[in-house]
Amino acid sequence: MARNEFEKYASILFGTLLLFNAFTVSQTVAAQNPEIQQRLAEIKENSAKDKENLATYTWQEQDTISLKGEVKKQESFQVRMGPDGKPQKIPLNAGQSQQQPAQAEPSGRRGGRVKEHVVEKKKEEYKEYADKIAALAHSYAPPDREKLQEAFKQGNINPAPGAAADQARLVIKNYLKPNDSMTLTLNKEQKALQSVEIASYMDSPSDAVKIVVQFAKLPDGTNHIAAMTVEGVSKQLKVDVQNSNYKKM
Repeated sequence: MARNEFEKYASILFGTLLLFNAFTVSQTVAAQNPEIQQRLAEIKENSAKDKENLATYTWQEQDTISLKGEVKKQESFQVRMGPDGKPQKIPLNAGQSQQQPAQAEPSGRRGGRVKEHVVEKKKEEYKEYADKIAALAHSYAPPDREKLQEAFKQGNINPAPGAAADQARLVIKNYLKPNDSMTLTLNKEQKALQSVEIASYMDSPSDAVKIVVQFAKLPDGTNHIAAMTVEGVSKQLKVDVQNSNYKKM
């Protein structure tokens, strides 16, 4: 067989093998662990019901911002779901957060005013960063149905043993950003999320963000975010969110 003809057949054979491998991988993804499919179906169904039920409630949210372990700011809000399906927050302590009128200072105290200006600017900076990492956390929790489905199609979801017999876990990679990680812990009997743990980042992986979300059930069975901790690791800034006092509207 001539060399050119041999290379031609070798190329065809190599291409056929590539197509076969691609087909095999696609079939493997489609036939993933049936437990994953079952858990995802439960999450999707229940999250839709919970979102619908939460729209009939109003509740209070308290945010605590800490820097290097020291509490810097606390805010309280009255919350309800808006027409777009996103929480709408009304400040409850807006008057407390307003800056107090400055008292007249003796001459020669300009240095004190400059220092106060620097302190206020720092407060604005960490408050802005706190808002950003909190917004990132809400991009993960509660999990989005379409993003979960996309992660499943990509083969980025794997089951993991739960810490207790009644728990199941799903570990998701590349959910929102490249190389991020999200672990869902579910109660198998209640078919409801118990917690979500996320390892993500802001604009760069060096600006790491850790997120822990705890869920709880209301008397009517509605599952909701009860508490959330968001930590900007490099800046040692933490936002603690507590939701309580749920009432029917």
